[in-house]
Amino acid sequence: MFKTLFRKDPALEAGRALYAAAVEQARTPALYDRLGAPDTVEGRFEMVALHVWLVMRRLKGDEGAKKVSQCLFDAMFQNMDDSLRELGVGDLQVGKKIRKLAENFYGRIGAYEAAMKDDAPEGALAEALSRNICEKQMAETAPQFADYVRRADAHLQNQPAARIVGGIVVFPPVE
Repeated sequence: MFKTLFRKDPALEAGRALYAAAVEQARTPALYDRLGAPDTVEGRFEMVALHVWLVMRRLKGDEGAKKVSQCLFDAMFQNMDDSLRELGVGDLQVGKKIRKLAENFYGRIGAYEAAMKDDAPEGALAEALSRNICEKQMAETAPQFADYVRRADAHLQNQPAARIVGGIVVFPPVE
């Protein structure tokens, strides 16, 4: 009886592990040095959001992965909530800021998904990345950034869903 009370939720553990992997990849120096992502709080959020989206995109359509994908999303926004509180944002403002971050995240997902479609115009992904990540500052490196995102997407698509649902994901090198 007590074993069921203290048993860990595998989906929750997997979501947290996937989030940790996405954050680790988002901290790769080459994203900032070579590809032009701004090394700011906003730029770091964009990199985390991008990598979380890539994992969620891989899990999309797999019925067994829905809960893990939701746990990944929850882990991301719980971390954002915790970070805002650590920065001294008041309790009344945290909810508003998290809501705004979630809206931004869903906006990015819509733009990136549309740009990744087979019938999307050439350069659509580079344009979406440049617009969302750092506006015009990244215009020169946006095509290389788009190549990285496409490589990362293909790399994730080639990984078994069962492995990712288990909390193990491997991103390709940025270079």
